[in-house]
Amino acid sequence: EYDGERNSEGERHGHGKARLPNGDTYDGEYEHGLRSGQGTYRFKNGAFYTGGYLQNKKHGHGIFFYPDGSKYEGSWVNDQRHGYGKYTYPNGDTYTGEWFNHNRHGQGTYIYNDTRSKYVGGWVDGNQEGEAELIHLNHRFLGKFLNGNPVGRGKYVFDIGCEQHGEYIQSEQDKGEGEEEEEPLLLVAPKWKASKITKLTRWTPHGENPPS
Repeated sequence: EYDGERNSEGERHGHGKARLPNGDTYDGEYEHGLRSGQGTYRFKNGAFYTGGYLQNKKHGHGIFFYPDGSKYEGSWVNDQRHGYGKYTYPNGDTYTGEWFNHNRHGQGTYIYNDTRSKYVGGWVDGNQEGEAELIHLNHRFLGKFLNGNPVGRGKYVFDIGCEQHGEYIQSEQDKGEGEEEEEPLLLVAPKWKASKITKLTRWTPHGENPPS
């Protein structure tokens, strides 16, 4: 069913409302029969999207509310989360930063709601990867991450004015496949091997000499 404007060729063009055969509804702008411009699309499972469209695909700025209560607000390209945006998870965690092809990718900040801990740094294909800082209430860790875990050399900086240097030794862990909705992250701890405690120094991920 369609109720709205059409052009001289009879195509949906301008503003209109449509009910799709699967029960979804769209209320917004059309160009030459395709959803283009601003609109709101409601899925019959309770999810809905409001924002920009280009040729039937989510494009530009938009907000998507997922059935599990999570939501994404930010940039879309070709139906994918892409560019800069903020995702709020059902448990209250948030990720704010760069997206590429639907995944967290680039630089971003993830805040854990229950502990208020914060991961600030690199992401690759949805995982914490690259140089980053993990900030807790009274101390923080600076180092590198791979597949969501700290890896190799790094240091803990404590608010009392000292640092503990050392490295992370990996412990194996399996990760299941994700669903369409983003899964909130869980903090997992590989084994930390401390080497020395110093006063505060400047952190460089590759410029520090290993302790003798």
